[in-house]
Amino acid sequence: MTTPPIPATPAEVPIRKAASVLLLREAAGGFEVFVQHRVNTMDFAAGMVVYPGGRVDAQDGQAVAAGELDPALLSEHARRWARTSILGEGPDRAEHLAGEILSAARREVFEETGLLLDPGQLRPWANWVTPAGFPRRFDTYFFVAALRAGQEPLHQTTEAVISTWISPQELFASLERGEIKMMRPTQRTLRDAMEQGSIEQIIASEPAISSVHPDPRDSLSGNAVRNSEKQFNA
Repeated sequence: MTTPPIPATPAEVPIRKAASVLLLREAAGGFEVFVQHRVNTMDFAAGMVVYPGGRVDAQDGQAVAAGELDPALLSEHARRWARTSILGEGPDRAEHLAGEILSAARREVFEETGLLLDPGQLRPWANWVTPAGFPRRFDTYFFVAALRAGQEPLHQTTEAVISTWISPQELFASLERGEIKMMRPTQRTLRDAMEQGSIEQIIASEPAISSVHPDPRDSLSGNAVRNSEKQFNA
């Protein structure tokens, strides 16, 4: 019996802006990253290992309008995101949109971990866009944040079964053994951080950020990304 093809998802699925944060802390021999193991019933990234984060919503825009963020910081972020869709509404809106994304990153980290980051701790890192053909599409802005003494995220989200600190080396070893699954953006953003070496070097770096549009066949793959894999279209 021939299995009928799965109907294609319409390409006009709206793309929602989202933010995701690599929370980093010093550890013996390097650094650790805070990750969450999502529940298997989620309608996006089910069962995947991810970073704290989520989509931008109306309250994030209200925070910007209320002047809760330093204009100089928003100007810097708008400059760092200049090769992404942040300029889609024109240069005069770029700083406001940068503020919405930054506000979403802080809010999502707080909601999912109880930790309220200072805005200046969040450093722009990467931008990945879900390909057409998926039921949900996100234009996701990744940040890195080095935690200070006394800043301790907790597991307090129903979207994940556990949240934990882990070294990148241990995380990728688990992936190689097939014990966990990680989407391409999650893997690549962490690989890029590892290439910098220390947390100090990660935070001091200013990588050239362009929107990455991965091959849809790879976007939800659980297979490991190799260090040499940087063939994605920007």
